[in-house]
Amino acid sequence: MSNDHPLLLALDQGTTGSTALVMDAAGRTIGRKNVEFTQHFPRPGWVEHEPEDIWNSVVEATAGALSDAGVEGDRIAAIGVTNQRETTLIWDRANGKCIHRAIVWQDRRTSERCATLRAAGHQRITKERTGLVLDPYFSGTKVAWILDHVAGARKRAEAGELAFGTVDSFLVHRLSGGKVHVTDVTNASRTLLMNLESLQWDPDMLGLIGVPREVLPKIVPSAGRIAQTCGFPGLPDGVPISGIAGDQQSALFGQACFGVGDVKCTYGTGAFVLVNIGDKPIASQFGLLTTVAWQIGDDVAYALEGSAFIAGAAVQWLRDGLGLIEKASDIEALAASVESSDGVYFVPALAGLGAPYWDAEARGTICGLTRGTTAAHLARATLDGVVHQVTDLLDSMAEDLGQPLTRMRVDGGAAANELLMKEQARVASVDVERPHDLETTARGAAMLAALGAGIFPDKASVGKMSPIERIFEAPADEDADATAAREASRAGWKNAIARTVSSATN
Repeated sequence: MSNDHPLLLALDQGTTGSTALVMDAAGRTIGRKNVEFTQHFPRPGWVEHEPEDIWNSVVEATAGALSDAGVEGDRIAAIGVTNQRETTLIWDRANGKCIHRAIVWQDRRTSERCATLRAAGHQRITKERTGLVLDPYFSGTKVAWILDHVAGARKRAEAGELAFGTVDSFLVHRLSGGKVHVTDVTNASRTLLMNLESLQWDPDMLGLIGVPREVLPKIVPSAGRIAQTCGFPGLPDGVPISGIAGDQQSALFGQACFGVGDVKCTYGTGAFVLVNIGDKPIASQFGLLTTVAWQIGDDVAYALEGSAFIAGAAVQWLRDGLGLIEKASDIEALAASVESSDGVYFVPALAGLGAPYWDAEARGTICGLTRGTTAAHLARATLDGVVHQVTDLLDSMAEDLGQPLTRMRVDGGAAANELLMKEQARVASVDVERPHDLETTARGAAMLAALGAGIFPDKASVGKMSPIERIFEAPADEDADATAAREASRAGWKNAIARTVSSATN
């Protein structure tokens, strides 16, 4: 393997499939392969994956990416792993076989258990210790459910025969030939089981949720020589696995958001916003989650996280539900054909409202319709709805952090929409920075791996793997009319939100 031109393998294990990227040290993708796998829905609200499907998709994606790059496996200098967070697996330590399908982060089967814990008054200590809320989204109650519903599992777990892991832990276990059982600190921070300040498993939370310590992996930093390959198809033994992070934290790192107040937004089905808050956790007054952004050596960064549940999905609804556009990319031209939404507001609460409103019963609302309203106005209002939701999150984060946010890096498919980016910069008064490559989740894993393997000496150096393609600047010298128009737009949005929230209770 030549060290003159080190290549990195980024494994991005997602909800619907796995992507492998071969990248060079400049951050260029030279090989790529995506492999999808089957989703299982055994009951309403239940979502599962076959663990072997996850693993086989990673093996196939890796082979495809190496082939696409035209290189052999011995050219890979380091491996980075990023993954769908909160998805939960438990396997037999003796043979590595899972005892149940993976329970996916979207799964709601432990809703009643979480409601019982909340009713018993445990929400406060959960937020204080973990930065999270008692919700079936997170891994802890999923672990307990498997142990309680697979015959003999809890007894076997307490005897040390079983191992729990989120997807990163499962992949590293397999990549290392079953020799290593670890999880990185970012994934551990999404389990309801890790103390946010000590970065260790919290005994009180383990007791509260019902998870025996014997089943848990060792918590490790996000970068470093965590494990090495052993028996992985297509790669020689001994390749270091030197970077791990959950997908949203990986995107934050992949956007080189290394300073306090650096923020990124991933525009996908929803919009996921994380802001670097430095080396101490902050409790949000708006219900934002506090999470670990990464740990490199003794350097720990925390983040506040918020999400708009519906972003790109609102565009899909215009396409599939209303038939206003033929393909999602058509929305930009349609929306740009009018100067504004002409007073129309679309609150895309098609799956409730998240932070800072937190109304699970809210439903989508369209306000301000007149006989002059056209499909173009509704398209414009849809993009505006995404912009306003993200601005709500940015405003909340700035207030929690006690400082204005002046720039935001973006990724995800909708970040290619020029009109959306321009409006985001204008309405939120932030410079919106878009990288050349919008696949920043995988790049973050590659950057962590490069840092952990010693290919780069520090964050400043590895940050060069994330070059910016374009900056959409916030208005620098906004005149009175423009300021009034922006403030009126925000006021109209707040009014639409008030109608949406009130409609959920009427």
